Amino acid sequence: MTHEVPFVDLAAQQAEVLDEVLPVWARQLATAGFIGGPEVVAFEHEYAEYIGVDHVVGVSNGTDALELAYRAVGVGPGDEVIMPANTFIATAEAASRIGAVPVFVDVDDEYLLIDPEAVEAAITPRTRVIVPVHLFGQTAPMGPITALAQRHGLEVIEDAAQAQGASGAAGRAGAVGRVAATSFYPGKNLGAAGDAGAVMTNDADCAALIRNLSAHGSSVKYVHDHVGMNARLDAVQATVLRAKLRRLETWNSARRAAAERYGHLLGGIDGLRLPAVRPGNTDVWHLYVVRVDDRDRVLARLGDAGIGAGIHYPTVVPSTEAYASLGYRHGQFPVAEAAAASILSLPMFPHLTETQQMLVAATLRTSVGG
Repeated sequence: MTHEVPFVDLAAQQAEVLDEVLPVWARQLATAGFIGGPEVVAFEHEYAEYIGVDHVVGVSNGTDALELAYRAVGVGPGDEVIMPANTFIATAEAASRIGAVPVFVDVDDEYLLIDPEAVEAAITPRTRVIVPVHLFGQTAPMGPITALAQRHGLEVIEDAAQAQGASGAAGRAGAVGRVAATSFYPGKNLGAAGDAGAVMTNDADCAALIRNLSAHGSSVKYVHDHVGMNARLDAVQATVLRAKLRRLETWNSARRAAAERYGHLLGGIDGLRLPAVRPGNTDVWHLYVVRVDDRDRVLARLGDAGIGAGIHYPTVVPSTEAYASLGYRHGQFPVAEAAAASILSLPMFPHLTETQQMLVAATLRTSVGG
């Protein structure tokens, strides 16, 4: 279905970088330089400088990035990994793939970010890692989380897939925890032309282990130190990421401007709750998420009007069939569960125009309560 206002316009981003990307792709085709190589190395250095970390390891996707991050700090079978209930399933899935146990906690009602008090209540002798998820484009409360981790001797691994360029009082997303993982899925603020991801750290030993594990547990061809995986970033994606990284600050500024316009256009609508920015945060607005009663009806009305919208996420992870065996009950995560029933993601992308936003706002105004 073609929308008058798309939820995201990836074609506009690709068109902006096309002239830079095509000549490099042509050279890669001519030389068959598809795996690793100078484009990957350059991107890793450039993204490390941008985030403010010593090491970036480019990998195949965000889920593999999380698994590699978990493995790098020693997470293994039976270890507990605390994470918010309202995240994408990859945060939990990556832990499950290595035999660890996801432990879900609730979020705060104002920002829908992981609640440090809920984290502390969930810590047991088996807890190994806390995973704050930087959701919708703003950072989780890293100060309280890192302090909590230090008191209990735990590791902090950031899930920074929705927050490229975001920062908080404790620092830039991806540069605060021991290790951080991100996704460059095409719809992210920094998106590839397919799947890609990265792991970030200031720990040289962690970085070396992650690089080894991502290449079949090998640092020298046919010498295998660990049972690893095939999770390398390819040069084709690195080329796109380098071109887009040069524009990321401009695109994030455009998202902030669009969020500000939404705030003006949507203010005063009864029954509509606008998103808030946590004090000290610089939000990059990966998603613009409102909360509304009778959400599914409103979503349908927007669709009928040709406006793309989404739900991130309609079900908390512990309520999915995949994690039914953990035995969580409905009502254990009251804030996250209530949000899942009311959140609505409006169109948000750097090339979103004021005219498009006015159409979204007008349709939403007539749909809420109508």
